[in-house]
Amino acid sequence: MKTIFLKLFFLTAAVLIFHGTGPAEAQSHKHGNAHGSAHGEHAKPIMIPAGPNAPSVSISVTKDAVGGWNVHIKTGNFKFAPEHASGKHIPGEGHAHIYVNDKKISRVYGPWFHLGSLPTDGANVKVTLNANDHRDLMVDGKFVAATKTVGKAAKSHMHN
Repeated sequence: MKTIFLKLFFLTAAVLIFHGTGPAEAQSHKHGNAHGSAHGEHAKPIMIPAGPNAPSVSISVTKDAVGGWNVHIKTGNFKFAPEHASGKHIPGEGHAHIYVNDKKISRVYGPWFHLGSLPTDGANVKVTLNANDHRDLMVDGKFVAATKTVGKAAKSHMHN
């Protein structure tokens, strides 16, 4: 029995190593780059004209009393729709992507997200709004995104 278990363990490890789909990679669904744009079939952003019905986003990032940081995502003309994630584009709904120092951390399906520790020298936290099919939303040629600098980096920006 022990021999069978060991064989299965090493076979699983070999498959994960050679296919590059370890648990973190499989769950992250990485398709965005540092600028929030997508690759492959998601490459073409959804262009939305500016106006009163255009989606918008703003964020606040506050230190959590117990640990980490709380990100509050405030949207206008946009509804989080986790039930339609990875489905077809429906105007006015989708999800967000959250980045720390231009590295995608996760998808976000609601207005609050908790980040663990951030680099001690500070960090840029960015949130983009994305369609159900993961394409970036753009209004008037600009990504629908918001960025906040937190930690020591935020203090150094204030003095410049």
